[in-house]
Amino acid sequence: MFRQTAGAVGAVALIALGASPVAAEDTAPGLVLGEIAPVKGVKPGSSFAVPATFTNTGTEALAKVWMSYEVSHGLSHAELPSNCLAWKVGGFDEIPVSTKAVCAFDQTVKPGVVYAPEKALKVGVLDSALYDSVTVVVSAQDNAPGDEASSGPVRGTGPELKLAERPDATPAAPGSAEHEDWDAREVAVNAANTADFQVTGARLKGRVGDTVDLKVKFTNAGPGWMYRGTVGIPVTRVLIKMPAGTTVTKGHAYCEKQPSGTYECGTDQAWVDEGAVHTYTFRLRIDKAVPGAKGSVALEAKPRPFDPDKANDAADITLDVAGSGGGSTGGSGATTSGGDGSTSAGGTGSTGGSGATGGSSTGGGSSTTGASTTGATDSAPTGDLASTGSGSTLPLAGAAVAAVGIGAGAVLVVRRRRATR
Repeated sequence: MFRQTAGAVGAVALIALGASPVAAEDTAPGLVLGEIAPVKGVKPGSSFAVPATFTNTGTEALAKVWMSYEVSHGLSHAELPSNCLAWKVGGFDEIPVSTKAVCAFDQTVKPGVVYAPEKALKVGVLDSALYDSVTVVVSAQDNAPGDEASSGPVRGTGPELKLAERPDATPAAPGSAEHEDWDAREVAVNAANTADFQVTGARLKGRVGDTVDLKVKFTNAGPGWMYRGTVGIPVTRVLIKMPAGTTVTKGHAYCEKQPSGTYECGTDQAWVDEGAVHTYTFRLRIDKAVPGAKGSVALEAKPRPFDPDKANDAADITLDVAGSGGGSTGGSGATTSGGDGSTSAGGTGSTGGSGATGGSSTGGGSSTTGASTTGATDSAPTGDLASTGSGSTLPLAGAAVAAVGIGAGAVLVVRRRRATR
């Protein structure tokens, strides 16, 4: 901001003297990265190279430049040269955890010449890789992370990496730089992997007038994590239909009641790590005994090409009302048991929310047996609290989310530049 203001004042002064400010502006570095193709079909356990090139489109040589490579949760830095430092960057402003390596190149960078590291940096593909990214930044200033770094730096142990001229490559045109002294590219990386999304139902017991706890779960059983790259948009939505004859007296913070009566639930972040479990807790009052009453929990009916196992996308919520002459059951062959790590098999043909239909379903978390509290009085339903989903927005941890399109690395360039001026 300071440099832009100073430049504007200088331009006014030059105009006042009858001179043109163009020559002064042309001396800016004007770094421009070349195109980097997306990476597709890489397998967990393998690695790939990131062939980054750049041009100094200014009129003066640079004595030093920095290149950073920020990789998302499913990737790692396979081989790091000794002139590179790496940090673990904690999630902030709803941006997932990543690893950032910054390489310093102490050598002259002439204008109008294409440069590239003499050996393309390698990135490792972890077991959790699925839809990932590498954000590459070239900068005329150090692009090291600040307070957002959760650990590091760790220096690379490989041979020092140097820049090499690429006379066979076409340099970026003068004046084509979008930023004064940095540029960024986000490279999409799609791995040949899957992520098993699954839900777990519950069996409730009580008498008419009792209030019981309902706990159902959404689990990403992996092996891949999932992030669609858009802040505030959940990776999936969970639809919960309560058994007939009950009233929700206390809802879950990330769930909203829909006009159909079904509760639509999001997640606390815009991504889910492998092995992550989200538990949705409600309080239900049993108003009357309805023979055969049965609710459901189901994933929304949207394509999930990364999840080939559809059998565990829906499960039953059963209710046994004591003294009613017979309660609801979980359908043909339905079984549930309490305690963590147990398995819940949903009844045949359970339907949840917007038409998602599950056969017999195996949950990844624990099913729940509701403990009743006779005569309990709870607050009014709170199921319309903020949630992640259509018509309901997950509360953002901060407002600085617009720059996600080019990755956190580009945001940090500006942040670090401001901090050092």
